[in-house]
Amino acid sequence: MRSEPYDVLENGAAGRLPEQMVLFTHTGGEAGEEGREGGKGGGASAEDMLIPFAFEEVLCRDVGAGRVPPVLHLWSHPGGVALGLRDSKLPRAAEAMQVLEQQGIRTAVRHSGGAAVPLDAGVINVSLLLPKPAGKLDFHDDFRLLASVITEAVAAGYPQAAAQIRAEEVIGSYCPGDFDLAIGGRKFCGIAQRRQSSAYFVHAFVIVSGSGRARGELVRRFYQDAADGGASLDYPRVRPETIGALAELGGPSSAAEFTAGIRQALAGRGTRLLPAELLQQKTGYSLRYSDPQVLEAARMLRERYAR
Repeated sequence: MRSEPYDVLENGAAGRLPEQMVLFTHTGGEAGEEGREGGKGGGASAEDMLIPFAFEEVLCRDVGAGRVPPVLHLWSHPGGVALGLRDSKLPRAAEAMQVLEQQGIRTAVRHSGGAAVPLDAGVINVSLLLPKPAGKLDFHDDFRLLASVITEAVAAGYPQAAAQIRAEEVIGSYCPGDFDLAIGGRKFCGIAQRRQSSAYFVHAFVIVSGSGRARGELVRRFYQDAADGGASLDYPRVRPETIGALAELGGPSSAAEFTAGIRQALAGRGTRLLPAELLQQKTGYSLRYSDPQVLEAARMLRERYAR
């Protein structure tokens, strides 16, 4: 059932963020050693689709154990498609994934909710890693929180575009969900969540630049190949025209511009961002894509969610 539209600005700033969060960046264009590690070629950081997810799995455990404060993680991947578990069960999913791999598009099955999404340098992933509060955890509140932060990031430089953002399921989009963010009916963002025993993260992919239609066509072709004509199968019927990049929809046109808006949005909420390098200097805590525990987590995710 399609959800009712949620006007993100009109409904106000949902939820509260911690007064301080640690900032980890792996976006290629971000300053700082941690960002450069994830952005350059060579090694697992540039090649393995599961490394960013494994990194967050380890980092989330450390947040839950109190070894590191709450975290904001901004990251991108040079080119790939992250599949949902149900996608990997389609009759010819393995063959369809191989077709993408032959085109230089990496593939992996991710452990957070949702369906297939393309990831590339024009898609910025925004993750909030938070300790579990006492009492019941309502994931809708967390979705609204991240939707508000993203909308405020757009509003930092493009208030007219931000005023048009609605949260609702966009029928025909890839990875559809109740908290798709769209402008003029074209989706530019999807939100998912994963919980651990003592912490959790809420994650959004934000299409900032490039062609939304081209990304939609990429996912449409994957499903066409993976379903092998199975009309009765349960998978998203993607219509490429339902996808848009913020740059196409009157919003920020580059990753750097959007991530600067994220920082401004958090500052406006009273949240101080501590760069990961400074956390290491102060406490000795460090976590990198290349750390053995991250590589081991990626191996375990690959085995657990193998197609």
